Amino acid sequence: MGQSPPESEDDKLKRLKVERLVEIEAGEVRRQQRVSEDKLGYLFILMLQLLPLIGNERAYSILYFFGLAVTTVYLGGRQEVIDVPEKISQSSAIYAPVFASVSIGALYCLLKVGIDPTALYAIGVTVFGALAISDIGVPILRNIFSKYDFANAEVKIPKQLANTLKLERSSLPLDGLITLFVGVLCTFVYWSPVSMEQKFLVSNAIAWALGMVSLGAISLGSYQTGALFLAGLFCYDAFWVFGTDVMMTVAMKVEAPVKFLYTAPPSDVPRDYPFSVLGLGDVVIPGLFVRLMTKVDDVLQPKNLSYFSAATVAYVTGLAMCFGANEIYHNGQPALFYLDPLLLGGTLACAALNDQVSEVWNFKETENDT
Repeated sequence: MGQSPPESEDDKLKRLKVERLVEIEAGEVRRQQRVSEDKLGYLFILMLQLLPLIGNERAYSILYFFGLAVTTVYLGGRQEVIDVPEKISQSSAIYAPVFASVSIGALYCLLKVGIDPTALYAIGVTVFGALAISDIGVPILRNIFSKYDFANAEVKIPKQLANTLKLERSSLPLDGLITLFVGVLCTFVYWSPVSMEQKFLVSNAIAWALGMVSLGAISLGSYQTGALFLAGLFCYDAFWVFGTDVMMTVAMKVEAPVKFLYTAPPSDVPRDYPFSVLGLGDVVIPGLFVRLMTKVDDVLQPKNLSYFSAATVAYVTGLAMCFGANEIYHNGQPALFYLDPLLLGGTLACAALNDQVSEVWNFKETENDT
């Protein structure tokens, strides 16, 4: 039998591009199905955005933050992704609080010497935010218009632009262009010359998209790496909040969509900042650990209690404790101080219940798991 001629380099590149397009579409189908399964969660987040129309009393802000954070951690832990996430190494986990401390310390020092880095910082964040909305919005859009065939819907673009972008075809996916338009529109609204009190929900939308994309793009890789990551950032959060005014100063002075906002209730005492705040890190950092537990569930198949469920309950409990302490002491609280011990303790207790302590402690993701 005659052998087929060897594949040329151009043919190989074309084949790989076609395979990549098929892989992307298969990933989009998985993402669409998962959003459909979790549609009540996404609808709940949407409904929460109506709370500011009802009022700005403290109870409403607590409900808003609590509902938004818990639901985001749950949805982010379950979401499907197309590409393999970037794994955090143990050395990176160890140095994470050091790098975070240097960053927040530098911002604080700049503010103290009269240099406000807000504009430059916010520009970078909002650019990434527009891309994040574009990415996370595709499976949502496909579910809203489920009868439309987005898999084959494309928009023709000039051939010169396609060559510049190194595209195989002179077209772009319609769903991606629609959600990118939404992301760019949110960025324009964010930078519009109106007060933040009138557009803080847009800031929250950008922050939420960044959080969801981060949860899908980053993996802790192993339980021990997750433990180091949480332990280090537990110390970081406790020191900078309890020991200094650095965290609160940066949170109030640097305005960028890296936090969730809710208008503060009216008060006879003037406030330095007109919003109650929940940091994005208080959602993403523990959320990465909660997401890791979905991989533990998939591999270890626990018989008695799901590790993802245990981690989610631990997050709910820790966040409730943080809000409770805030109400009692009337000052900013380091959320990771409450969340991280409960996440580690809760999942290890779950491992003991499932008689899998050693397996959980030594758990590492493989390529097949991701």
